[in-house]
Amino acid sequence: MTELELAREIVKVLDNKKGMDIKLIEITEHSIVADYFVIVSGTSNTHVKALADEVEYELSQKGTEPAHIEGRATGWILLDYSSVLVHVFTGEAREYYNLERLWQDARTIDISDIVE
Repeated sequence: MTELELAREIVKVLDNKKGMDIKLIEITEHSIVADYFVIVSGTSNTHVKALADEVEYELSQKGTEPAHIEGRATGWILLDYSSVLVHVFTGEAREYYNLERLWQDARTIDISDIVE
């Protein structure tokens, strides 16, 4: 699975679990940390945890495990799949950290064929 295919699979899982305002951002030209960010909001801390858990579960079923996970007890959970970083926020945390603004020079990938 390519990095973009992995990112798109994550978007699909998040959409199926009712993630809100999902964004897929290609950061390849702007960072050596990863190739893609997936950013999503949940409606509550419980929903944020459920979204992160679902991504972890669904990808593990396909043999892909995260290299690292941070923030399990906060309004922001980071799943590190090396080339793809998944940021799962509460609405308040997403607004506060505003990653879309910080990475505004990066290219946003069209995911309208995936999300409902």
